[in-house]
Amino acid sequence: MKFGWRIIVGTIVGFLGSAFGTVGGVGGGGIFVPMLTLIMGFDAKSATAISKCMITGGATATVFYNLRQRHPTLDLPVIDYDLALLFQPMLMLGISIGVAFNVIFPEWMLTILLIIFFVGISVNAFFKGVDTWKKETIMMKEAKMQSQINDNGRTEDAAHYVQTEDLVNDSQTTTNESKTKVSLIENIRWKELGLLFAVWFIILALEIGKKYTTTCSTVYWVLNLLQVPVAVGTSSYEAVRLYKGKRIITTKGDEQTHWKKVQLIMLCACGTVAGTIAGLLGLGGGFILGPLLLGLGLPPQVSSATSTLAMAFSASVAVVEYYLLKRFPVPYALYFVAVATAAALVGQHLVKKVIAILGRASVIIFILTFTLSISVVLLGGVGVAKMIRRIENKEYMGFEKLCTYSVRK
Repeated sequence: MKFGWRIIVGTIVGFLGSAFGTVGGVGGGGIFVPMLTLIMGFDAKSATAISKCMITGGATATVFYNLRQRHPTLDLPVIDYDLALLFQPMLMLGISIGVAFNVIFPEWMLTILLIIFFVGISVNAFFKGVDTWKKETIMMKEAKMQSQINDNGRTEDAAHYVQTEDLVNDSQTTTNESKTKVSLIENIRWKELGLLFAVWFIILALEIGKKYTTTCSTVYWVLNLLQVPVAVGTSSYEAVRLYKGKRIITTKGDEQTHWKKVQLIMLCACGTVAGTIAGLLGLGGGFILGPLLLGLGLPPQVSSATSTLAMAFSASVAVVEYYLLKRFPVPYALYFVAVATAAALVGQHLVKKVIAILGRASVIIFILTFTLSISVVLLGGVGVAKMIRRIENKEYMGFEKLCTYSVRK
C-alpha cells in the first residue's frame, strides 16, 4: 500500500462518509464506492468489495457502541431487537432475490432506478425531519412553560424525542431517565440476538455453498430455495409472538399495540421488498431500512441503531463471500476498515453530544437526508458516465440471462 495524495483524500472522504453514514443508519456505501473508484483508482468489483468491508467495520463499531445505549423515552434498549428479528431475515432473503435481478437488468436501467429511488427517499426523509423538528419545537416550548410554573421543572427534558402524536410530559421523561443506567448484559436481548446470528450463519453457509456450484444447476437452486424456510420461519416466529402480545415493537411508546395478521404480513413483505431493492441496486440494506423504520414511527435514535444492526449482518455476509473470491486487496481493506471504524465511533459520540445540546433528535434525520443526497449525486454521476461510455463504444446494453451471464467490467 503506497502512501500519497490518493490515500490522504480517500481517508478524509471515507472518514466523513462513515461518520455521516453510520449516524444516519445507512452505512455510507453510496460515498465509499465513488471514492474508491474515482480517487483510489480501484476497479468496480474491488471498490464494491472494499466498500462492503468499510460498511461492516463502521456498522459493527456502531452496534457495539449502541449495545450500552438506552431508548430515548422508554425503559428499553435503543436497539429494537424484535423489529430487527422481524425484518432482518426477510431483508437478507430479499437481497438474494435482488442480486439475481441485478445480474439480469441492464446497467442503464439500474442507474435510472437508483437515481429515482434515492431522490424519492431523500425527499421523504427531509420532510420527515422537518415534521420531527416542528414536534420538538412544540415540546420544548411546553417544557419551558412547565418549568416556569414548576420551579423544579427542567427545560432539558425537552431533549427527548416526541414518540407519539401526543406530547410526552415531564414526569414520564424524568421517570424514564432514572431507569437508563443498566449493565451491558441486561441491555442486550440475548435470545433475539442469538436468533439473528443463527440466521446469519445459515444464510452465509448457503451463499458460500453456491460459490462452489454451477450457476443454474440443481444444487444451485436447492441452496437458493433453502434460504426461504430459514428467513420465513424466523420472521414468522417473531410475528406470532407479536400477534399474541408476547412481544411489542416500540413505535407507539408505552401503548401496547395489537398487531393484526395483515399488518405483520405487510411488514415482512416490506422487509423482502426493501432487500430486493437493495440487492437490485447494489446497495446495503441500511439505505432502505433506515427510511422505512422512520416511516413506521420509530424515534431517529432507535431507527438508526436498529437499521445499523441489520446492516452489520447483511454487509458481513458479502465481506466473507468477497474474501473467499479474493475480490479485494487485504491491506487496503484493513486500512479503510480502521478508518470507517474510528469514524463511526467519533460520529456516534459527537451526534449524541449535539442532540444533548440542541435538544433535537431530528438532526439524525437531516444527516440521513444529507448522506442520501450526496450518494445520489455520486452514484448517479458515476452511473451516467459509464452509460455514456458504453454508448460511445457501442457495447451491448440489453437484458442478460442469469445462467449465461458474464461479469460486467
